[in-house]
Amino acid sequence: MSPNGSDRSPRRPMRRKLLQAMTAGLVLATATGCTYKDFPRLGMPTPTTEEAPRILSLWQGSWAAALAVGVLVWGLIIWSAIFHRRSRTKIEVPAQTRYNMPIEALYTVVPLIIVSVLFYFTARDETKLLSLTDKKPDVTVNVVGFQWSWGFNYITPVDGVTGDAKTDANLDAIPDRFKKEFPAGAGGVYDVGTPGTKNPQTGNPGPTLWLPKGETVRFVLTSRDVIHSFWVVPFLMKLDVIPGHTNAFQVTPNQEGTFLGKCAELCGVDHSRMLFNVKVVSPERYQQHLKDLVKKGQTGYIPAGIAQTSHEKNRETNNL
Repeated sequence: MSPNGSDRSPRRPMRRKLLQAMTAGLVLATATGCTYKDFPRLGMPTPTTEEAPRILSLWQGSWAAALAVGVLVWGLIIWSAIFHRRSRTKIEVPAQTRYNMPIEALYTVVPLIIVSVLFYFTARDETKLLSLTDKKPDVTVNVVGFQWSWGFNYITPVDGVTGDAKTDANLDAIPDRFKKEFPAGAGGVYDVGTPGTKNPQTGNPGPTLWLPKGETVRFVLTSRDVIHSFWVVPFLMKLDVIPGHTNAFQVTPNQEGTFLGKCAELCGVDHSRMLFNVKVVSPERYQQHLKDLVKKGQTGYIPAGIAQTSHEKNRETNNL
């Protein structure tokens, strides 16, 4: 009998513990707020660009690999806990296995294979996603990050606007390797926000970047102060915005709507307020928006950011 006079054993049966652990795991797996339609994406939003499914596929593959490794490890742990427990074997210290070369080689080779496979697929997809040579952009936007909001230079010819993005002093921070692909005579227009700016349709905070559906958009990313990160959530793609260094990538939006964007790099005290919106519309509506910016007097370009360091200029010159 137990000390309290009960006939029940002071140790709960292993089966009951296992059942409780499985129940807790089931609750954690099903109480995430995701519907059955969301489950295959494993928490990712619905992709809204032609490039995003590649990122989603990499994400799903990584989870599948992690789950396979996890199931193996959990199985070995549970098997060891059940079949090698002291109450079952009656042995104080079980047999110890040391210096088993096949097992130690397995412990080394298997993780190397797993890491190598993940590295291969990651490098393959990253190279594809960051390539600027596969397709010439239809639209180029210089995204300017600054504490604590965003500016958007639409580098394109617009009726009634004179100037040239290739020689505009406000775009001096952008390297020539990007400028040589700017449209000729691109006087351009801009939009710039503050943390208090809101989208007039949705009420979401931050300025709104307009993009045409079905057209390839190149983002040229520059910063005025510290490192930021440009992240449009349903694009499933984000890239650092670095002072003195210009990053770029391009996407083709394939779904109209207004989507959320944010800075994904801790950049200071008001980092959480660095929000923006992306409004994908028809090409005709996009062109009308550019004309609306002209009517507002938002012509030309805002300063793109910090000029490149000598080291960065030399690196890019040598890579041309």
